[in-house]
Amino acid sequence: MLMPHPAVLRGLLAEYEAAAADEPVDATGHPGPRTRDLAYTLCVSTGTRDVRRALETARRHLADAPAPATPPAPVAAGAPAGVAD
Repeated sequence: MLMPHPAVLRGLLAEYEAAAADEPVDATGHPGPRTRDLAYTLCVSTGTRDVRRALETARRHLADAPAPATPPAPVAAGAPAGVAD
């Protein structure tokens, strides 16, 4: 089965967790629209049909994935970027 890139999956997981914590439930007690959309996307991305299983699968996949690369340090203004003198 295809799995999304770990950075994409990490972002989806973070967005879902933030939306689930911040977005109010609707009048019927169900999650709000953003949370539902992210749950659906997580399910599709992990090949599952239940958000709890999608979260488990995503976390397991991320635990096995290499650590994210650190971004390069910013270049000081006016300094040549990677150019040898």
